[in-house]
Amino acid sequence: MNEYGKIDFHTHSNVSDGTDSPLELLSRVKEAGIKWFSLTDHDAIKGCEVILAALQNADGGMPFFFTGAEFSCKDEQGKYHILGYGYDPAGASIRAVVEHGHALRMEKSRARLDFIQKEYGFTFPQEEIDAVLAMDNPGKPHIGNLMVKYGYAETKKQAIKEYIDKLRFGDAYVRPEEAIAGVLGAGGIPVLAHPCFGDGDQLIVGEEMETRLKRLLEMGLQGMEVFYSGFTPKLRHAMFALAEKYDLYMTAGSDYHGGNKLVALGDTGMTENTPVPDGMQRFINDLLRKGEPL
Repeated sequence: MNEYGKIDFHTHSNVSDGTDSPLELLSRVKEAGIKWFSLTDHDAIKGCEVILAALQNADGGMPFFFTGAEFSCKDEQGKYHILGYGYDPAGASIRAVVEHGHALRMEKSRARLDFIQKEYGFTFPQEEIDAVLAMDNPGKPHIGNLMVKYGYAETKKQAIKEYIDKLRFGDAYVRPEEAIAGVLGAGGIPVLAHPCFGDGDQLIVGEEMETRLKRLLEMGLQGMEVFYSGFTPKLRHAMFALAEKYDLYMTAGSDYHGGNKLVALGDTGMTENTPVPDGMQRFINDLLRKGEPL
């Protein structure tokens, strides 16, 4: 076993599109034997605040926790998911990005519900619509689940791909430089999530991937998610090589969503016998220097 044990720095709760509450997630992390983790809800830090409060009063034997968030970004060159780690939840800059991302998310959810009704005739009881819009951060998975419930699609994946994704939003996204600046301004570390995955099924590799990375580095990006549940060994090796070339922090994440994805906690492609690379050791150590984890 490596000196750090099991690691998972990419998880979601029901504050965004996971199914576990933050406290349920904390319990599952402990049960899974994960020693270091982060909660990275979409456009949200509320779940991290819940876990921080719980860990302040916890007994020993709990996993080490760092604050996290994931921002869905887009600019003229494409889509990106930017992770932020170790930020101060009270930081004005991180809160500003969260508020912007949340406002866009609510706008899109209302537009999607309206679109599938007008375009396809899919209707739902008003109380169901109100329940979706009352969520902390509703998104495509919540609307997809609703469509399955009322028989408009067989699976959530089909609902999203064949219907919900037909509505496009142009530039209604947080820009990557905004997310990166927000994380940095709150004392955190910005990291590119699942780097070679772009829009939908888009796979970005080779020169295109490196060009994409260099643009983000100019904006202040500091790390890459090298170990990820959706990576083949070949993709993992390619991301590792890029991170080493540019001397970046390296992270490992499952992208766990509870019952909304068939991904297990700790499923990062990194086993307990995988040597922890220097870039990941520096990531953990530098977060520790910013402030002891709970």
